[in-house]
Amino acid sequence: VQLVESGGGLVQSGGSLRLSCATSGFTFSRYSMSWHRQAPGQERERVASITWDGSITDYGDSVKGRFTISRDNAKNTVYLQMDSLGPEDTAVYYCQGRDSYAAARVYWGQGTQVTVSS
Repeated sequence: VQLVESGGGLVQSGGSLRLSCATSGFTFSRYSMSWHRQAPGQERERVASITWDGSITDYGDSVKGRFTISRDNAKNTVYLQMDSLGPEDTAVYYCQGRDSYAAARVYWGQGTQVTVSS
């Protein structure tokens, strides 16, 4: 099983980034996917999630209206479009897959760093 995040980097405040999480080794289309982030000294928080078929999305309060999660089941990839970034969005961003039929089966990626300069 592999979940590989990409697209992180350094961006100025107000800018945008698009993260990707390419997956392999499991049946992507039956997994709900989510993005989480962890800033230094803080707990990991859920940023956004999407159901297996993309029909339902949900966002953390801190990113509503700025971030958009999407998925392409043909490419086994989930995305996070991040707009209007601010320094408070600086963190390591992780993608997670959760089996829609066995919630205890969870996979994580290794994370990608996002740094927003003021």
